[in-house]
Amino acid sequence: MQTQTQTQEQLQPAPVSRPAPAVGLAMMLALGLMMAFAPLSMDMYLPAFPEIERVFGTSVSMVQLSLTACIIGLALGQLIAGPISDQLGRRKPLIAGLVLYVISSLLCAWVPYIEAFIALRFVQGLSGAAGIVISRAIARDLFSGPSLTKFMANLTIVFGAGPILSPVIGGQLMRIMDWQGIFYVLAGIGGVLLIYTLFGMRETLPAESRRSGGLAQTRRDIATLIRDRFFISLALSQGLTVSCMFLYIASSSFVLQVRYGLSPSVFGIVFALNACGQILMSQIAGRLAGKVPERKLFGTGVLIQSLGAGLVLVNAFTGAGMWLLLSGFFLTVASVGMILTTSFPLAMERYGHLAGSASAIIGVLMFMIGGLLAPLGGLGGVDTEWPLGVMMAATAWTSCAIFWLQIARPSAKRG
Repeated sequence: MQTQTQTQEQLQPAPVSRPAPAVGLAMMLALGLMMAFAPLSMDMYLPAFPEIERVFGTSVSMVQLSLTACIIGLALGQLIAGPISDQLGRRKPLIAGLVLYVISSLLCAWVPYIEAFIALRFVQGLSGAAGIVISRAIARDLFSGPSLTKFMANLTIVFGAGPILSPVIGGQLMRIMDWQGIFYVLAGIGGVLLIYTLFGMRETLPAESRRSGGLAQTRRDIATLIRDRFFISLALSQGLTVSCMFLYIASSSFVLQVRYGLSPSVFGIVFALNACGQILMSQIAGRLAGKVPERKLFGTGVLIQSLGAGLVLVNAFTGAGMWLLLSGFFLTVASVGMILTTSFPLAMERYGHLAGSASAIIGVLMFMIGGLLAPLGGLGGVDTEWPLGVMMAATAWTSCAIFWLQIARPSAKRG
C-alpha cells in the first residue's frame, strides 16, 4: 500500500506558475501551425484527388491510400518523437522532423509513380508528426489545468485555420497550377517553421526535468500510461471521434464533387465552413474552462458528433439530399473542436512529467485508428454513401459508449 501511494503521489504534477506573457505571438503562431501539420498535410491536396487519380492513371482507392499512408506516418512518428523529446528536450527532435518534412514534401511533387508517392506521403506524415506531438508537449510544459484548456482554445484559432485554408488554398492552386504546386507550398510552410525553430524558439524542457534511462525508461513510461484506465479510455474515445472526421476527410471530396457535382472551389468553401464550426466549438470550450468541468465539455462534443454521424447515416439510406448530408458533416467536424480542446488537458492532469510520451500515445491511437478506418468509407466508390455513413456512425457511437461507460462518471477510477 505504501509503495502504491508513493507511486500515485509521484504522478501528481507539482504546482507551477506559467504566466501567459511567457508565450509571445510568434511562438503561439508557430505552435499552432505545427499542430496544423495534420490538416495541412491531409486537407490541402483533397481538391486534387480526381486530378491525381487521372495523372497517375490509378484508382480512387489508391489515391485514398496515399492519405492513409500519411495518417499512419503521423501516428508512428508521434510514438517516436514524443518519448525522444521527453529525454532530449523539445528543440532537437523538432528540428530533425522539420528538415525531413521539407525534403519529403518536395519529393512528393517530383515522383512519377503512385507507389512512390504513397511511400513519400508516409515519410511526410512521419516527419510532420514531430511538430504535432512536440508542440502539444510544449503547451503542457507551459500550462496546466484550465489554463491549458484556454491556451489550447487559443491555439485552435491558429491550427484550426489549417482545415479552413488548406482545401481553399488547394482549390485555388489547382486553378493556376498543377497538383504538384500544393506540395511546394507545404515544403515552404515547413521551411518557415524550421527557420523560426532554429532562431526564435527557446527550449521549454530544462535538462533537470528530462527523463533518463533510454529505451527501457520509455517502455516503462508507456506501460504506466497504458495501464491507466481513465487515460487510455480517454485516448480511445478521442481517437474514435477524430477517426470519424478522418472518414469525412477521405471521402467527402469524391462524394461532394463527383456524386453531388460541387466544383473544387465550392468544395473548398464547404470544407472551410465545417472547420469554422470546429474553431467556434473550441472557443466555447475555452470560455467555459474553469466554469464547467472539462469532462462535461468533452462529453458534449462526443454527443454532438454522434448526432452528426447519425444524420450522415440516415441520408445514406434514405437519399434525403445534400443538405442533410452537409448538416451531418458540419456537426461531425465542429464537435471535434470541443473534443480536442478538452481531451488533452484531461489526459495531462497527472502526466505533465510524461507530456511527450502521453501526447504520443494520444496521437498514435488517433491517427492509427483513423488511418485504418479512413479507406473503408470509400468501399462503395462514388455510387453509394452507405459505407461512409455506417463507418462514421460506428466510430462516433463507439466513442460515445466509451465515454459513458468509462469517463462520464465523476467517481470513475484512474489507474
